[in-house]
Amino acid sequence: MSNYRRAWHPGGTWFFTVALLRRRGNDLLVREIDLLRRVVANVRGRHPFRLHGWVVLPDHMHCVIELPADDTDFATRWQLIKIGFSKGIPKMEHLLAVRRRRGERGIWQRRYWEHLTRRG
Repeated sequence: MSNYRRAWHPGGTWFFTVALLRRRGNDLLVREIDLLRRVVANVRGRHPFRLHGWVVLPDHMHCVIELPADDTDFATRWQLIKIGFSKGIPKMEHLLAVRRRRGERGIWQRRYWEHLTRRG
């Protein structure tokens, strides 16, 4: 298993890239943009963050977010965004056996890319 090194800085600002599992010809994010907006707003209400910019493309998205001064937990925010979005759309994707066993949907890539841009 890979050993990912994460930069945990309270109040930091990060650039994220989050992608759908099947990217080729997939426009799910723009088709369901209203759902994505609602989910992000809901997560921001429970786990605040400052949104400096967000670009949603058909099959992936980029954003720059800043966490509160005493907070390093961007992982929970992404988990909640992915789960909330996934629960809001019908189950129509093809699932591999491993994802079915783990109770996952076949929507998102498991990982995302983050880059610390500024320490809090």
